[in-house]
Formats: sequence, structure tokens, C-alpha cells
Amino acid sequence: MSKLNFAAFVVVAAISGAASAQSSDPRGACKADYDKFCAGIAPGGGKVIACLDAKRDQLSVSCKTALDGRKKK
Repeated sequence: MSKLNFAAFVVVAAISGAASAQSSDPRGACKADYDKFCAGIAPGGGKVIACLDAKRDQLSVSCKTALDGRKKK
């Protein structure tokens, strides 16, 4: 999945509340972290991923794990 698609999905999930924060999928696992740290970031060009990476030390364990798993693909 491209960074743009991931970022767009994160925004949609944040708005709809449909994603579960307990998911191993980054879109669900990082929803609460996105809402807390990156809500003002518009998707596109990897900006959401960059924001989450910049706040990595503050992210939940589930989000860090999901992001790490995404990088291995």
C-alpha cells in the first residue's frame, strides 16, 4: 500500500471512528496516536507517516509494532 493510500485511510478512519485501536493493522493500531499527535496533518506525500515517525517515542506500543511490521513488507 502506498504512503498516500495509507495516509488517506488514516484520515478516513479517524473521521469515521471505524478502525479499532487494538488492530495490528497500522490504520487501526495508530488511530488514537494519529488523533492525538497528527490530526492536523493532511494526507499525501507521506506526511502522516512522517508525523507518526517524528512522535515515535510517544506512540503506543501497538502503533509502533504495526509501523515496524509495515516497514518490513
